[in-house]
Amino acid sequence: QVQLVEFGGGLVQAGGSLRLSCAASGRTSSIYTMGWFRQAPGKEREFVAAIMWSDGSTYPADSVKGRFTVFRDMIVNTVYLQMTNLKPEDTASYYCAAARGRVGARGNDYDYWGQGTQVTVSS
Repeated sequence: QVQLVEFGGGLVQAGGSLRLSCAASGRTSSIYTMGWFRQAPGKEREFVAAIMWSDGSTYPADSVKGRFTVFRDMIVNTVYLQMTNLKPEDTASYYCAAARGRVGARGNDYDYWGQGTQVTVSS
């Protein structure tokens, strides 16, 4: 099994930056894809970005392309979401997820989920 723990959420003003972390433990060798999702109150869960663990290739959502960057540190089994030029619309609970296969934007394709970390962007 795989356990995921997110860190780094907080309150930031519009235009600011935050970096979220997702630390993986357990049978991390089984992970092929790691992704980030977010869910705002009253809205459906939204895909943010994914990264292929082995080669670091990324697949960002159009809504965050150019502002958010996903990358990983293989030494400490951690995936990061670097968020810049944050907007109030980015306010949500952010979740990291891991999949055993090569997957993308569909949440039901992921096998493991973190507990979430809250990001609030004020105007």
